[in-house]
Amino acid sequence: MAQNDSIGDIIIRLKNAVRTRKETVVFPNSKLTASVTAVLERLGFLEVIQKKVKKSYKNNIEAKLAYTGNVPKFRDARRISKFSKRIYRSIKDVSPVKNGFGHSIISTPKGIITDSEARKEKVGGEVLFQVW
Repeated sequence: MAQNDSIGDIIIRLKNAVRTRKETVVFPNSKLTASVTAVLERLGFLEVIQKKVKKSYKNNIEAKLAYTGNVPKFRDARRISKFSKRIYRSIKDVSPVKNGFGHSIISTPKGIITDSEARKEKVGGEVLFQVW
């Protein structure tokens, strides 16, 4: 059975939506996807998140992309931890991304949080991806 890369799927869907100037993007619903999209909403990359239940067997999360004028707030993202190689950082190794203009999304024992929240909480974890 093939493994599904939920984080990679989120990143690709965001990149494709921004490149094609879409207003909304739809993600398959899961606990991980809901947590990551909630963090992206707190950071201002996504505006409104709605859970939609389709008539089919799957339900989805629909999110509106945040724009400043015609420029999207989401520029790019880079996957850090992968199935083949997990990357963990302690609190002393969690550093700012793009000189503070970007964010690392980290899976910690306290949930999925940003790098700045991890420094405040004094907790490390698995670095999922970076976004700017």
